[in-house]
Amino acid sequence: MYTSAKQVGLKQCRHCKLSMPEEQSHCPRCHMRVHSRTPQSLQKCWAFIIAATVGLFPANLMPITVLSTRGAPQYETIMSGVISLIKDDMVGIAIVVFVASIVVPVMKLVGLIVILLSLQFKLNLNNRQRIVIYRIIDIIGKWSMLDLFVLSIMIAVFERNNLVGVEAGPGATAFGAVVLLTLFAAKSFDTRLIWDKQLER
Repeated sequence: MYTSAKQVGLKQCRHCKLSMPEEQSHCPRCHMRVHSRTPQSLQKCWAFIIAATVGLFPANLMPITVLSTRGAPQYETIMSGVISLIKDDMVGIAIVVFVASIVVPVMKLVGLIVILLSLQFKLNLNNRQRIVIYRIIDIIGKWSMLDLFVLSIMIAVFERNNLVGVEAGPGATAFGAVVLLTLFAAKSFDTRLIWDKQLER
């Protein structure tokens, strides 16, 4: 059994990583407020998860792009865009869009929900599994904006070559909000709580 810093009366500044006595409220080096554990970490994480889950519906049901040609504007949702790419024999791009736009956000939310539920309801999941899940979420979080980058490049290319008018639809805004909310959810979770639960037992 290991001994945590909290058990010996120490805490660490999350900004400059300086260790200090438990009773100290501000970091003597960077002067930031210091907490032994992030206040209301689980509640904040749940709030971001719920908001992101709600945002998934408009992100996937509302048009993410609006294509304007000489005819009527054509509205494309994420799934209709994936299907169009497959029909145009661009399966590779379709897979990238599907994974970045649907699989990654859902995986992040499911992973965080599993971690939180396992901590709060003491499910049969060990700490190593929880940390592995969290690290995967943290790694794939860096690629969450890939779909919006693809969309912005596509808009720039089409407008420069005057091929067709392309605008971001309301679904793109909702998707961007989901990406940010899932990032906030992951960052608001204090991983030290995982090890605290083990010490409580």
